[in-house]
Amino acid sequence: MRKLLPLIGTPSGSHPGGRSAMTCRFRCGDACFHEVPNTSSNEYVGNVVAGALSRRSVMRAAAVVTVAAAGAGAVGVAGAPEAQAAPAAQGGPRKSEGARGLRFTPVAPNTADAVTVPEGYRQNVVIRWGEPILRGAPAFDPEKQTAAAQAGQFGYNCDFLALMPLKGERGRQLLVANHEYTDEVLMFRGYDSENPTREQVEIAWAAHGLAVVAVEEDHRSGKLTPVTRHPLNRRLTATSEFRLTGPVAGSDLVKTSADPSGTKVRGTLNNCAGGTTPWGTTLHAEENFNQYFAHGSRATDKRYGIGTGTTERKWERFDKRFDLAQEPNEVHRFGYVVELDPYDPDSVPRKRTALGRFKHEAATVRLTHDGRPVVYSGDDERFDYFYKFVGSKRMRPGNSRSAHEHNLTLLDEGTLYVAKLTGDSPAIEIDGTGKLPKDGEFDGSGQWIPLATATADGAVSHVEGMTAEEVFVFTRLAGDKVGATKMDRPEDIEPNPVTGKVYVALTNNSNRGVGSNPGADEANPRNANKHGHVLELTERWNRPESTKFAWSLFLVAGDPEDPATYFAGFPKDSVSPISCPDNVAFDAHGNLWISTDGSALGSHDGLFGVATRGSRRGELKQFLTVPRGAETCGPVIQDRRVLVAVQHPGEVDGASVEKPASTWPDGPGRHVRPAVVAVWRADGRDIGV
Repeated sequence: MRKLLPLIGTPSGSHPGGRSAMTCRFRCGDACFHEVPNTSSNEYVGNVVAGALSRRSVMRAAAVVTVAAAGAGAVGVAGAPEAQAAPAAQGGPRKSEGARGLRFTPVAPNTADAVTVPEGYRQNVVIRWGEPILRGAPAFDPEKQTAAAQAGQFGYNCDFLALMPLKGERGRQLLVANHEYTDEVLMFRGYDSENPTREQVEIAWAAHGLAVVAVEEDHRSGKLTPVTRHPLNRRLTATSEFRLTGPVAGSDLVKTSADPSGTKVRGTLNNCAGGTTPWGTTLHAEENFNQYFAHGSRATDKRYGIGTGTTERKWERFDKRFDLAQEPNEVHRFGYVVELDPYDPDSVPRKRTALGRFKHEAATVRLTHDGRPVVYSGDDERFDYFYKFVGSKRMRPGNSRSAHEHNLTLLDEGTLYVAKLTGDSPAIEIDGTGKLPKDGEFDGSGQWIPLATATADGAVSHVEGMTAEEVFVFTRLAGDKVGATKMDRPEDIEPNPVTGKVYVALTNNSNRGVGSNPGADEANPRNANKHGHVLELTERWNRPESTKFAWSLFLVAGDPEDPATYFAGFPKDSVSPISCPDNVAFDAHGNLWISTDGSALGSHDGLFGVATRGSRRGELKQFLTVPRGAETCGPVIQDRRVLVAVQHPGEVDGASVEKPASTWPDGPGRHVRPAVVAVWRADGRDIGV
């Protein structure tokens, strides 16, 4: 019923989470094969999983949904934009079964070179890498790429997505997208990784960054299509102008020969997940920025995973700012959360230094009861931390110019915190295998430890031995000093808009407990954790500004037949297998939607929905899968539409332009291209109801 598939494209266990070596090279600079950057002696957390498993028998849901072995439609090429759904397997669930918002026939694990969606759903490719969005940009020609053309075209490897309203333009919305990184082997025919050309490097600079593009709905079919030449369409790249704001702006730590003021930055790099704000802006998280910089030599460089040699892309040959031997402070200007006003195409995006500097996976926002912003973010590294920022200024409602200008200062003043989790079981009872502690508990308590506070008059450090500027620039070291809890790659963090609970996706950590690496200790799950897990936090009085919280284990990923897995107590014979949770989002019903990165179960990555409350809490169902070599990113869950970014399709070991591993989305003989896909119900009704 849940047949798992052999890994495709890479031997099992050769790379974390089943990810290809090519993905590791280009996306994160082989981070999982470098020495763990965090060598501090903080208390490790882990393995309260055992307690969670003990409660399985008393948390059974009343109804059972069987995962279908078939019953999904797939589309592999642009010429067939609507899914042709196969009938559900005999004994498969009826569409009416499941939590509200999740009433669809689950997609079975598969390795189809296509986007596969549930029975009764349709899809289309909204926009691909290279499609022109600015006036004067040419049509995409993979054999005649130029940096100037790419700067006016949709960028490469889209990740975070947001759909923003366009008032006065019926049927239209603004699509805002991150372009995380480039894979030159799949972009350029005959690419020589040891000797890239200047033109190839400049094209890659232009393919990074952000994009804003208006999209329009066809009400007859449900398709979304880009509106080219819309006045709000915009591209921001690795060479665009950005501004440093907050406590680090003007610091000696961020001054360079090109910018002695320490306030102006060229470009944004490796933007992964992100978020939207209640005042109408978008947030973009700079993640694996370390891989772009060569010749690191300081202890702070090592703590951030910056190598001592040359880089994969060799950008340092063409711009000295990527060579830390020549510009040692340039790297201190990356690793922040970028705030963009998508409604002002002339605005300069701001890097909000008060939110700290680390490998930000995401930046999601909610307001306190009195209107102050709280921003959650994970540091996507093995054994690193997750954080929140609590603003000190209240948001002003309304659309006036004064309100807008005020709200654009909200993320510059407030306090940055890091999380420390404590479990309830004696350490001797935690052995990393999932064995139940004697007290049968699977939850614990936590506290948010203050690191530094930024005000209009300056900043104050709460970390002994570090100045406030040092805390905001070397935030990882501040977390080390205060004893923050080391986690298994904390990625997306998002509050549930219905319940207020906060969910933390922890993708995996196959190094935990292996060799000389630290093992499970109390609140993180398993040793050799290759599948990841999801934590659920309940902040005291359900107030985001609280400095205390309770935590519990919500989901432990993997094959449901594995006794070490857990699905919030829901019957495990009635859920989809899932591995490596990454980005998360919520629908209007409070269901958690999880996209995966690097499934170690043999199936392609996908998007899953899981109920977070009621009798079906923990009921997890797969909504779609992506093509060969691809990762599912950026999910946007609207009432009648789901959007995903199909990142790095065809990124399989040994693949190249000449030897493609995927033909998605345009079929054989065409370049494989990252793209955005929209999915909707064929009958036009709400998703999953």
